[in-house]
Amino acid sequence: MVKDRNSQNQTNIHFVDIHEVVPEEEEEEEDEEQEKKQANDHHTNIKNKTAEKTPDKQRLNNRPPVMKFREGKRNTSFSRQVSLETGVSKLNKAHNNEMTSLPRSGRSFGGFGSSHGVETNVKKGDFNLFRTKSTLGKQNSFMLPLRKESGFDQFQKNGNGEEGVGLLDETVNKSVPAGRYFAALTGPELDQVKDTEDILLPKDKKWPFLLRFPIGCFGMCLGLSSQAILWHNLAISPATKFLHIPSYINLVLWILALTVLVCVTITYLLKCIFYFEAIRREYFHPVRINFFFAPWVVCMFLAIGAPPMLAQKPLHPALWCAFMIPYFLLELKIYGQWLSGGKRRLCKVANPSSHLSVVGNFVGAILAAKVGWKEPGKFLWAVGFAHYLVLFVTLYQRLPTSVALPKELHPVYSMFIAAPSAASIAWEALYGEFDGSARTCYFIALFLYISLVVRLNFFLGFKFSVAWWSYTFPMTTISVAAIKYAEYNPGVASKGIALTLSFLSSSVVSVLFVSTLLHAFVWRTLFPNDLAIAITTTRHIRGKKPMNLKRWAKQSLVSIRKNGSGDKQAPENA
Repeated sequence: MVKDRNSQNQTNIHFVDIHEVVPEEEEEEEDEEQEKKQANDHHTNIKNKTAEKTPDKQRLNNRPPVMKFREGKRNTSFSRQVSLETGVSKLNKAHNNEMTSLPRSGRSFGGFGSSHGVETNVKKGDFNLFRTKSTLGKQNSFMLPLRKESGFDQFQKNGNGEEGVGLLDETVNKSVPAGRYFAALTGPELDQVKDTEDILLPKDKKWPFLLRFPIGCFGMCLGLSSQAILWHNLAISPATKFLHIPSYINLVLWILALTVLVCVTITYLLKCIFYFEAIRREYFHPVRINFFFAPWVVCMFLAIGAPPMLAQKPLHPALWCAFMIPYFLLELKIYGQWLSGGKRRLCKVANPSSHLSVVGNFVGAILAAKVGWKEPGKFLWAVGFAHYLVLFVTLYQRLPTSVALPKELHPVYSMFIAAPSAASIAWEALYGEFDGSARTCYFIALFLYISLVVRLNFFLGFKFSVAWWSYTFPMTTISVAAIKYAEYNPGVASKGIALTLSFLSSSVVSVLFVSTLLHAFVWRTLFPNDLAIAITTTRHIRGKKPMNLKRWAKQSLVSIRKNGSGDKQAPENA
């Protein structure tokens, strides 16, 4: 009789394998109450029927039932088995044996879905994913009715118990690892997504203008403002006085650069207001993080190349503080990451555009000399030169831990000539002479320039991009350095080099200026979809299912055992 009851009790508990089921708290409490009630009724029936039996049989009957043992084993062990009562109606109460739908664990591309991975009404083309927090809060309050319709909570709670965004927004807001950008993107500025990668936003739909406006647009300001400095030096330098360059060219270029800077700054500030999540993605981008230095470098370029008719008096030191302090604070952040050895250490994120974070020190030193603060300028020169050497060795020697740059990144190697040429100009501004140290930096830049010119295939076969403007200011910087060298070492060769470099620099800027106007107003292709900001935090290859970790673990154990047995047999055969 006891065996029959025990076997009957065992058949009342049904088990089923459900992958990664997260039971609701209310269901767990109801199940525990029901199981306790069934257990009490079972003990009561056993005691009433076995009261007249012998003590041995009574001790046998008073042993814990098998159900408790199975239950304890199920609760304490790391098992995927859960009671079938949490997923289906009870067999002794339901006659139709209908199963209720359970939220399965899964993950679609980009983390779309609920916190349990169930498909919801959230669409992949929702551009609100990259809006600021205030806008996302309004969006989430609008989506709250979906929780009742879907039958489960799509939103997670933070530590304060307040409802926040779910896994969808958590995936978007999570910082993307630096290596992920190198693995998922290609192109000269890492702006094109590989064919095997999926993104958070649709490729075949035109995105809002602010989402398509990259921070690389400050490269236009770099090119134009550096040209203003070049033509200012061509007009006033004794080495080029025979050309009789009019001063109004410097004025026109300066006004044009200032106008472009104001327009780009206002547009990017609007992007910060409405699509701040996209700004975060650009900040973690290993190439675009360096363009956050560009606005302050442009402001210093405009101060240095100001026309004489507008800057008749010496510049005020407050101007240097206003432009250099933000640059220096951002520099502390980036250099700290390089030095600390974290996930964004230099050997992981180093690329030629990293020179933008170094060249600003030399530009700040030039501006410090103009305002009369030469000691702070010398400090900046020392800091910039020390980090330039480290960056140069990292990129030139290719340390074993660094990520090899793809072939598409070869055009950005023009950045190599920016720092040494700016260092030579800064040394002359600080010490008043173009001596051995300044000439050493100039000769290094000149050699790197020649080594790039003879490899024209590095710069061929790539589509036009706004970020290509940032590659013009290194050519302008070395042209200014060549003019300074010709002043202290006059001769036909030095003047010829200065004029040749100036002509090439101005020609490249003119071609880019015309191409920019054509792409903006004629072909309307200046700002394509910025795919780089929409990559997923983890790799999800289209057409392949996510990896089954449980199956992968079993296969790994089997392979380890086979390898271990093979190693044992090898010495015996030997």
